[in-house]
Amino acid sequence: MTRLPIEVFIVVRRGEEYLVTHRVPEAGAYWHGIAGGVEEGESPEEAAVRELHEETGLEAVPTPLPSTFVYLEITVHTFLVDVPAGWEPELNEEHDEYRWLPRDEAVELLHWPEPKELLRAL
Repeated sequence: MTRLPIEVFIVVRRGEEYLVTHRVPEAGAYWHGIAGGVEEGESPEEAAVRELHEETGLEAVPTPLPSTFVYLEITVHTFLVDVPAGWEPELNEEHDEYRWLPRDEAVELLHWPEPKELLRAL
C-alpha cells in the first residue's frame, strides 16, 4: 500500500504514567511514542488502531484528540488510549526498549518537539 503524507501519533497512558518507546538504531535510535503512517484507503482512526496493535500488541480503539500538527509537510493526527494498571506492551521490531514515566519525565525524554507539546497540553 502507498503511504500518504499523513501520520498518527498515539499517546498511551496508564494512570499517571505515559509510555515512551525507543526506536531501534535502524529507525533513528530516539525516544518517541507510538506512531506511524496512514496507508492508502485507510482513515487516521484505522491507522491508529493498526499502529497501536503492530507496535504494542494492544487491541484498542484510541480516542481522537482535538489537535493535529504538521511536521515536514506531514499532517499528524493525534490520539489517546488509556490502558489498565499492569498492562505492558509487546514491542515489535521497530523498538528495543520502553519506559512508563510521569508526564514531565516523558516530555523530557521525547525527541521531537511536537509530541512534547502534545503531552504538555494533556
